[in-house]
Amino acid sequence: MAAVAGAVPVPVPVPVPVPGAEAAGPGEEAAGAGPPGPARLARLPLARVKALVKADPDVSLASQEAVFVLARATELFVETIAKDAYVYAQQGKRKTLQRKDLDNAIEAIDEFAFLEGTLD
Repeated sequence: MAAVAGAVPVPVPVPVPVPGAEAAGPGEEAAGAGPPGPARLARLPLARVKALVKADPDVSLASQEAVFVLARATELFVETIAKDAYVYAQQGKRKTLQRKDLDNAIEAIDEFAFLEGTLD
């Protein structure tokens, strides 16, 4: 796969089995699992993602796989834009992201052009 100029490489988490935990399917937590850990593939709550999908009147059914893919894509998108915005925060000698950092990332990176004007 060819690298895109200005793209930030995103590490892909590899599920690691937790001793004593039951095997869980994609996006499902093992029984008794607490906060996001190595056995959890999605960090967003899948039930809420599914509720958001079903809030669309054009959607009648959403498979668990589709909900998982949407949740994972959202996580990767948020991670990417946050990393790109953090570069602008570092240029301002700050560690905290501000709205202007997101605005700068949206203006500077072509992949975020569809977001222009959404933070107004």
